[in-house]
Amino acid sequence: MKQVTLIPGDGIGPEITEAVKAIFSAANVPVTWEEENAGQTTFDAMGELIPTTLIASLEKNRVALKGPITTPVGKGFKSVNVQLRQMFDLYSNVRPAKTTKGIETRFDNVNSVLFRENTEGLYSGLEMFDERLQISDSVARLTRVGCRKIVRAAFAYADKHGCKRVTAVHKANILKSAGALFLDEFNTTAKEYPHIQADDKIIDNMCMQLVAKPEQFDVIVTTNLFGDILSDLCAGLVGGLGVVAGANIGDDMAIFEAVHGSAPDIAGRGIANPTALLRSAIMMLHHIDLKEEADRIEVALEATLANKEECTGDLGGKASTMQFAQNIISKL
Repeated sequence: MKQVTLIPGDGIGPEITEAVKAIFSAANVPVTWEEENAGQTTFDAMGELIPTTLIASLEKNRVALKGPITTPVGKGFKSVNVQLRQMFDLYSNVRPAKTTKGIETRFDNVNSVLFRENTEGLYSGLEMFDERLQISDSVARLTRVGCRKIVRAAFAYADKHGCKRVTAVHKANILKSAGALFLDEFNTTAKEYPHIQADDKIIDNMCMQLVAKPEQFDVIVTTNLFGDILSDLCAGLVGGLGVVAGANIGDDMAIFEAVHGSAPDIAGRGIANPTALLRSAIMMLHHIDLKEEADRIEVALEATLANKEECTGDLGGKASTMQFAQNIISKL
């Protein structure tokens, strides 16, 4: 029995978390949950954004499933997600994007995985504001070690899963120093995998290519800001943030999460779609070597998504959050 830290989050987080717990229970997944929380909810109750009990749980269990946590825009506290990634060096943000039968999009053959460096770049937190001149500086710090780790993670994944191509995305034509550092590590690592095609794209061209011919890409690797943008773009190609999984992975810890927002406007109404969190949980099961359980749940989820009437409202159905979960359970 594997113990996993469970972070419900806020907004719709607790509702979609309960749906995932119900599906895991019905599937007899050998996982026990150690529930902790973070963000505004815990700050109001305990005076801590990231409680010491949560940190202790993560350090003990080394794997977690996390619901959405609200981050104030332009004010308030620093993103809890970013803090956790930097605190535990979860340098690899992994975001699959695959076409799903039953979810109508403009494309029907997308199957890519994006690797985004998760702790450096413009999200390093190196910001300065000159009050007198009213000038804000944000520093995009890249390190050779950071570039090396994310590039190696992408190639290792491609090698393990039989992927044919890894594409590096950058802006080396303008950001000469940072671009050269990232590309140097990419090209060096590519030589260790001669059986995998390695190429690179400038970020603006990559955006155009993704919305024109997304089927050409397999594994994509890039820096923090570019990856943040591209991962949502890729999600849009396959149905949106509500149906894609996400993971933050380091050398000895992993946090799997729903990548969409906390949707406070529909919180408490029981209509939220738990697919993104469930798919993240399926990724987690693969990570902890529970492949049989992961495959069972995935087959049941795919069968449910293929029948629009059994889905939640955002996917064209009329099911509540828990009705959707029960539809999945009935197919296990």
